[in-house]
Amino acid sequence: MDRVFWLQGITCNGNSHSFVNLSTLPALLKNIEFIYHPLLESLSFSKALEQNFDILIVEGGIKRDWQRGGVEFEKLFLELASKAKRIIAVGSCAVYGGIFKEYDKEICGVLFAKEEKSHYFEKFKDKTINIPGCPAHPEWIAYALIYQKPHLDDYFRPKELFAYTVHAGCTRNEYFEWKVDAKSFGLKEGCLFYEQGCQAPYTHGSCNKILWNEVASKTRVGTPCFGCTEPDFIQRDLFQTKTFMSIPAKMPLGVPKRAYLTLTGVAKSFRIERLSKRLIDD
Repeated sequence: MDRVFWLQGITCNGNSHSFVNLSTLPALLKNIEFIYHPLLESLSFSKALEQNFDILIVEGGIKRDWQRGGVEFEKLFLELASKAKRIIAVGSCAVYGGIFKEYDKEICGVLFAKEEKSHYFEKFKDKTINIPGCPAHPEWIAYALIYQKPHLDDYFRPKELFAYTVHAGCTRNEYFEWKVDAKSFGLKEGCLFYEQGCQAPYTHGSCNKILWNEVASKTRVGTPCFGCTEPDFIQRDLFQTKTFMSIPAKMPLGVPKRAYLTLTGVAKSFRIERLSKRLIDD
């Protein structure tokens, strides 16, 4: 049974709260032991520091010379990370520095500072798995705890969870293909990309395949994807897609510009009454 230490840095606690909403948490806790977790029953922080453990989960950003409870956090992180057999960076702050890095450029994640490598990259790259998200999906966190050696992408994210985009599995894909746009948030029909700034075509993640609470995702309830699993999160002008002459300034991931322009031209030459009527009726 793996023993786990959950360490919080500069964080809003969102990932801790996300994790305790895991529907299979009781079953997971039969196979792992939290010697310290800020919300679950565990040892006190001071007593947990004296224990041996296997997995260090890091939630939140890291900053040199930053203190928490009178303790220099970086020193604590380095001590625990060196002892751990595996490290799981949970949430975009622990992975890239996240929202807090927008305020303080010295904040970084375990392996990355936005797109760049962090101070700790070389030291911990061989035993770290990144699970970004704001917050990270609880089932993604559980996956990282269970599977010890998943195949990872360039940002050390498990490919099984992040090899495709949030756009994959979106129930609004047909609207995207035929360029039928939602005019506001909260509508059941229409694509959220052009007029609401949905980041799903640019964002790696399985939010529309592994649903939140097993029933929903942002796009399913009419909210555009924020792109929170990517190193450039959070975007400026979040709720708009920049265009030049109605063409997106940035192409969806993996789509050549010429192919996109060709398909867009074909799509705009048609009017799909079935889709348009559903949007009006909504």
